[in-house]
Amino acid sequence: MSIDTKKRVLIIANELSPYLEFTDFAQILNKLAIKTFDAGIEIRIIMPRFGVINERRHRLHEVVRLSGINIIVDKDDYPLIIKVASLPNARLQVYFMDNEDYYKRKFVFRDDQDNFYEDNADRMVFFCKSALETVKKFGWPPHVVYCHGWMTSLIPLYIKTVYKREPVFGYSKVIYTAQPNQFKEKLNDAFVRKALISADLKEKDLEVFNGGTNLGLTLGGCKHSDIVVMGEPNLKTEITDEVKPSRYKKVIKYDEAWKEDVTQLLDLFKSLTES
Repeated sequence: MSIDTKKRVLIIANELSPYLEFTDFAQILNKLAIKTFDAGIEIRIIMPRFGVINERRHRLHEVVRLSGINIIVDKDDYPLIIKVASLPNARLQVYFMDNEDYYKRKFVFRDDQDNFYEDNADRMVFFCKSALETVKKFGWPPHVVYCHGWMTSLIPLYIKTVYKREPVFGYSKVIYTAQPNQFKEKLNDAFVRKALISADLKEKDLEVFNGGTNLGLTLGGCKHSDIVVMGEPNLKTEITDEVKPSRYKKVIKYDEAWKEDVTQLLDLFKSLTES
């Protein structure tokens, strides 16, 4: 079969049932992934291997042939370990991006005193770069890259700039979920510097991210995506102004119906893989 006849969808998320659930989208993505697979579309999922994910229970194991990549964050090298598991009740693979410095801790975004981790910016940049470098190593060009969660918010920007000349992303359409704020803090003051992963990026490219506020990350993810999914009915005005359909992008409006059966999102995947 020719490479162009295959239909491929990549989901990059910081939550997915049954591994980790922050919002109801963890279960929505699980259902969507299974229905996408059942529809005959190749699908792969990438998420961080947070320390709260039980490797034994979920049967994660290292993919030695893919591991060995070093990811640079702010001029420092961090080894990437890639682990994989099969999504329960489905024959599709979930790939976990792992690194002992960033993800071994037994908490996700906050420590046991509820303090927002100072290195969450570094952890996000590491995850975004890891996900994209892993897809390059797959040699697996996705028609659709669906980014979900604030930790993925840099990926649309990276695909449209740093990675736009990579053949693997040559015809990828990017979707991003707009959600309410999930943290009130800002990422550390070095966020912009750390996010500038290439000379192809300038500080002005990061202005929309507003120094690493949760709202800024959402606005940045939306701005550089081809399609935005409105994940809640009452999002901030800044977000709804950014993603007006009359401007430059397609918007999937919030609807309880598609959250129940994900048909509208599946139909979107089908249309994008056929175009």
